[in-house]
Amino acid sequence: MVRKMFDIVQKLMERDGINLATLAKETGVPLSTLSEWRAGKYVPKDDKRKKIAEYFGVSLTYLDTGVHPNVHDEDYYIDPEAAQIAQEIFDNPDLHALFDAARDVPPESLRLTAEMLKQFKKTNEDS
Repeated sequence: MVRKMFDIVQKLMERDGINLATLAKETGVPLSTLSEWRAGKYVPKDDKRKKIAEYFGVSLTYLDTGVHPNVHDEDYYIDPEAAQIAQEIFDNPDLHALFDAARDVPPESLRLTAEMLKQFKKTNEDS
């Protein structure tokens, strides 16, 4: 299980084109801690895992399991206002495409995107 969790980190590092030393430097998580995690000997404490998750822009749920949490999960959206807007979008079936957006999107961007999709849908219905 420990190794599987690090495999997710490895995939994120590959995605972002970074190595373990860079991850340690950027997050402040000691390289030795990351190396022990990679070897399957140790899982970093929650505060360090949270730094890693934030660095990659993913939730702890994703970091632990490789599964994106449901938008209703507590840790999916970083900003509470964005979570509220997302819930409104979720409740509107015509706007579900927005859930492909990153969870760390600012609320203003999410609101603007929702308005654009609403306008787009209206324009297509008028055609």
